[in-house]
Amino acid sequence: MFALMALFGLMMFAVVAVTAVALVGIAAKLILLPLRLLFLPLKLLALPFIAIALIVKFAFVIAIGSVVVALLIPLAILALVIGAPIAIVASLT
Repeated sequence: MFALMALFGLMMFAVVAVTAVALVGIAAKLILLPLRLLFLPLKLLALPFIAIALIVKFAFVIAIGSVVVALLIPLAILALVIGAPIAIVASLT
């Protein structure tokens, strides 16, 4: 009987603990909501700078990609110039 009462007590403690954690989470959200609303104008002021940074980033990535492609084209031509005679000789034998 004591084990059953202890189990019931543990279950009550678990329910109270889960409820307390949920209430703390809700209280934290309610406390942080005014701060988020307070910083919203600053976020909106920062959006153009973020957009400019993203545009510069994408331009940089595209420039690096085009440089890589520009370097790979001569290497592909060189591989074809060297590889074509080898392929022709290999196909004849």
